[in-house]
Amino acid sequence: MRPVRTLGVLRPGEPAVLDDPEPDPGPGQVWVTTEYSGISAGTEVALVRGTDAHHVTRWDPELRSFTPGEPAAGYPVRGLGYMEVGLVTESRSPDLAEGTRVAMAYGHRTGRCADPATAHVVPVPDDLDPLLGVYLAHMGPICANGLLHASAQAAGPGGGLGDGVRDRHVLVTGAGVIGLVCALLAARHGAADVVVAEPSPQRRAVAAALGLATVDGDGWHEVKQRWRHGPGDAGADLALQCRGHDTALATALKALRPQGVVVDLGFYQGGAGAVRLGEEFHHNGLSVVCAQISRVPRGMAGAWPRRALSAATLDLLRERGEDVRRHLVTDVVPFDEGPALLTDLAQRRLPAPPLQAVLRF
Repeated sequence: MRPVRTLGVLRPGEPAVLDDPEPDPGPGQVWVTTEYSGISAGTEVALVRGTDAHHVTRWDPELRSFTPGEPAAGYPVRGLGYMEVGLVTESRSPDLAEGTRVAMAYGHRTGRCADPATAHVVPVPDDLDPLLGVYLAHMGPICANGLLHASAQAAGPGGGLGDGVRDRHVLVTGAGVIGLVCALLAARHGAADVVVAEPSPQRRAVAAALGLATVDGDGWHEVKQRWRHGPGDAGADLALQCRGHDTALATALKALRPQGVVVDLGFYQGGAGAVRLGEEFHHNGLSVVCAQISRVPRGMAGAWPRRALSAATLDLLRERGEDVRRHLVTDVVPFDEGPALLTDLAQRRLPAPPLQAVLRF
């Protein structure tokens, strides 16, 4: 075993840097020394606040249902994060030489023992800004999986990544990192038009700087006026819902044309009281599909393993990486400042929260 330092949460409201030993590399394994780690504000802030569903109620993994009872998950949480970039500094693997830069999802840790045979390890090519590697292993695949779910709705399990957006009018609700990357992917894969709905003027400005059209967060009426297909038929073909707020889902449903689809990448810790299933959802015959990275659409796992979603992310970053680095990555802070940053985010003390904060090791 060897000592590493990790960013965790001692108890609700108290993030901290913790000591957490890792095993030495064995045969076929490597040691990765972390360079950068991206913060996922929504997921990590929920764990800091203690509002994550697994810490509030009991999850039955066999029934895959939340049931009454004591939560199995507790504190301390010894690992946060899933967007890491590091260098292979020791190798006992024929597949990863020392000096190789890789992207992985193992949390905000100073180092990791990894087995390339079982872990999702993505080499970061030399022509990519190393910091952008934080998107390759997990965050980018989350977004690509959203498009894949749209494809499954439009073309079935044999579809490609762009089949759900090509030549279609796409609304993206939310201009956080997931929303903006989803919007860029939709544009890259042939959408006829992409509009981002976002309540924050600052984030709408980021979307505009990326070349994306925008409306206010509740701008469903403007979307309906923009895309008129015929009598009684106006609105988006597809909405990619990328905010963890029920008002965003309500906007997405109101903005769809009849028989449109919401692919939902958000999660709603406070429920979804703003969603009225007796209104547009019912009268326009709409669909809501949840897209989470824990699974690709049924029947598509063979053609779309995680490495294929990472490859699609790399293609986007090679085309738009300079823009992503300039406009999405707003804060790069030392690892030791991580607890203070998470505290500020959880307590909403920052006048302009980071769009993408990255820890530098």
